[in-house]
Amino acid sequence: MTVRELQDNILKLKKETNTAILAHCYQAREITEIADFIGDSYKLSVDAKGVDNENILFCGVHFMAETAKILSPQKHVYLANRNAGCPMAEQMEPEMISALRAAEPDRKVIAYINTTAALKTVCDVCVTSSSALKIVKAIDSEKLLFIPDCNLGDYVKKNCPEKDIKLLNGGCPTHARLTVKEVKAAKAEHPGALFLVHPECTPDVVALADYVGSTTGIMDYAKKSDAKEFIIGTETSIAEHLQYDCPEKKFYPVTKDIVCHNMKLTTLPDIYNSLLAIGGKGGESFEIEMDDQLIADARKCIDEMIRLGG
Repeated sequence: MTVRELQDNILKLKKETNTAILAHCYQAREITEIADFIGDSYKLSVDAKGVDNENILFCGVHFMAETAKILSPQKHVYLANRNAGCPMAEQMEPEMISALRAAEPDRKVIAYINTTAALKTVCDVCVTSSSALKIVKAIDSEKLLFIPDCNLGDYVKKNCPEKDIKLLNGGCPTHARLTVKEVKAAKAEHPGALFLVHPECTPDVVALADYVGSTTGIMDYAKKSDAKEFIIGTETSIAEHLQYDCPEKKFYPVTKDIVCHNMKLTTLPDIYNSLLAIGGKGGESFEIEMDDQLIADARKCIDEMIRLGG
């Protein structure tokens, strides 16, 4: 089948199976074109909670599908590619954070949403890159432990000097890969371009930015800006999406190497075969299954994220 034929079949199957497709911004263009909801982790968390469909098919990574299941436990939630994980989400164990909590019981734990459901159960509130500053400022505690991304945590700490924020050594290997040397080279090649960066990048890279924000924040800024050229300091697919959305502007990835290989695992055939299985027509699907206690315990910090970040 051609890409267009696959897309048409997917659109037909998702209607027949009463399935909503949620796709992260890092997905390929041919996937976002057939999605019902597109966004970063925070937006998709809110979207998942409001979905009316019986089934949710997530085009992203495992922790995102877990979040959708936590927020909609009565629904069937599927991950389009069962092997799509997130290295950052799996960096810390609940036992480790519980021990730190016991040592400093007055320090509340802020979990980046890029964490497993099990880790969320021992945290007080989740944040995303788009809501972290707002939530940290709003939370009723002066002493905080921010996990797992120390780069996003450093950005939050610098912008919330009134809080005592403790950081651990963790983060996104994709964003941490970006170097000052690469940024300066891109700036030299495109001297008129604004540099837009994700706060998961290292502090020395973030310091060079004209704008710092979440994935959707970067996209919104570029679309609304009067500037015509932009260097995009996040996953390379964002430069591609922006080029489609704003063909009159120019978008340059800092380097071709800022690729999230886990996000890129999902393909149109994965989605097609998942929908076939959901509809009982063959194929293969991967359903997210969690017990009621895990859902209830993990949901507390997600609900708190939506309450404070809404």
